[in-house]
Amino acid sequence: MDSGSSNSSRAEELKVLANEAFKAHKYNQAIDLYSQAIDLNSQNAVYFANRAFAHTKLEEYGSAIQDATNAIDVDSKYSKGYYRRGVAYLAMGKFKEALKDFQQVKRLCPNDPDAAKKLRECEKAVMKLKFEEAISVPEAERRSVADSIDYRSIEVEPQYSGARIEGDAVTLDFVKKMIEDFKKEKCLHKRYAFQIVLQTRELLRALPSLVDISVPDGKHFTICGDVHGQFYDLLNIFELNGLPSEDNPYLFNGDFVDRGSFSLEVILTLFAFKCMCPSAMYLTRGNHESKSMNKIYGFEGEVKSKLNETFVELFAEVFCCLPLAHVINNKVFVVHGGLFSVDGVKLSDIKAIDRFCEPPEEGLMCETLWSDPQPFPGRGPSKRGVGLSFGPDVTKKFLQDNNLDLVVRSHEVKDEGYEIDHDGKLITVFSAPNYCDQMGNKGAFIRFKSPEMKPNITSFSAVPHPNVMPMAYANNFLKMFS
Repeated sequence: MDSGSSNSSRAEELKVLANEAFKAHKYNQAIDLYSQAIDLNSQNAVYFANRAFAHTKLEEYGSAIQDATNAIDVDSKYSKGYYRRGVAYLAMGKFKEALKDFQQVKRLCPNDPDAAKKLRECEKAVMKLKFEEAISVPEAERRSVADSIDYRSIEVEPQYSGARIEGDAVTLDFVKKMIEDFKKEKCLHKRYAFQIVLQTRELLRALPSLVDISVPDGKHFTICGDVHGQFYDLLNIFELNGLPSEDNPYLFNGDFVDRGSFSLEVILTLFAFKCMCPSAMYLTRGNHESKSMNKIYGFEGEVKSKLNETFVELFAEVFCCLPLAHVINNKVFVVHGGLFSVDGVKLSDIKAIDRFCEPPEEGLMCETLWSDPQPFPGRGPSKRGVGLSFGPDVTKKFLQDNNLDLVVRSHEVKDEGYEIDHDGKLITVFSAPNYCDQMGNKGAFIRFKSPEMKPNITSFSAVPHPNVMPMAYANNFLKMFS
């Protein structure tokens, strides 16, 4: 057998193994095996399209688009290449680009009813987007929805038996009662939901874009990563590590909402603790604290279903008030995504960012929300298609320039709930175990004790939740492609 046919045979064997890994939700392993198959035979469009699908499962949409494009380059009539690329564009909210790919799928498969259905849905989404753009008010002329809400005038019906805030103060008793109600899938009255969100807005607006936190000697501080609407896992963190208080403060490092179908319960719980004791709860903005993500990944639909449209606008406003980063005891830099496309960024530069807006697609603010570490030196394109990848040398220089010891970030699922990279100078922490009910990962949190500020990491497994699937409130269009 010549080496060409031998390579092709081995590539097919690797594809079969990769498909098995994919079915077992071992997406990183599947990507590695598809890559080995591509190294042996780069003229098979199927390998690229399959690897694109695995990247999509890991939310690496930039890499998925690149792979799907490679599949199309190998075979311009391979409909699955256009389909996979369309799905990745869709997941990024790039509906117009997705539409072009689904139109091509329909051209290649004119008699496929599924392709026709998905094209119609994509056309509807683009039409809706155009309509929203046409009627949108320019940013400068937009009035704050918060200023139009008088929660005190909202009547609480006599038959309402849920948690109540007496007067202006959010108390621990109220928060505990609210949590118990949420565990039984009961709703909080709109009056109290408005009160919590509006009070949180005032607290967050007063903060700088980078917040300094001081932990006194002998005291401790806990950092949690993405929770993504997994309310029952959030409660498990509090079971394991205690409720937030002045003596047991927490920082939740972005991506509180979306994907998980109890996002409203998560955000109201975190906001209520912030109102109860501002120094017990710190919150960083994540890439999912944005209108475009919430529209696609479930939070907007959930808020409309459980509360109303006004709350959708109000949450969008409050998310724009969230700080972008924190520094603990002048040693630990905490950010949702990662570091920057240029050297020499100082903490003062981050503090100076005007964050009161929807995230831009480039620049320092975008990079705090979207960037990821890479194992090799330098910088590279982001596997997500937004932000960038940065190496250990970038981390080292940023820490040296700002006289810091450690970067803590979140933003990525990790098998053990955490991962230590960049010569121990960077830790990823992710606090949504068995993410989306299918990844099988653990969650984790990091506890620091002052003055040493050494990270003490606890991993934990997922706990049961009511039978409401992740993405239950997500954009119908996106669910069609899941």
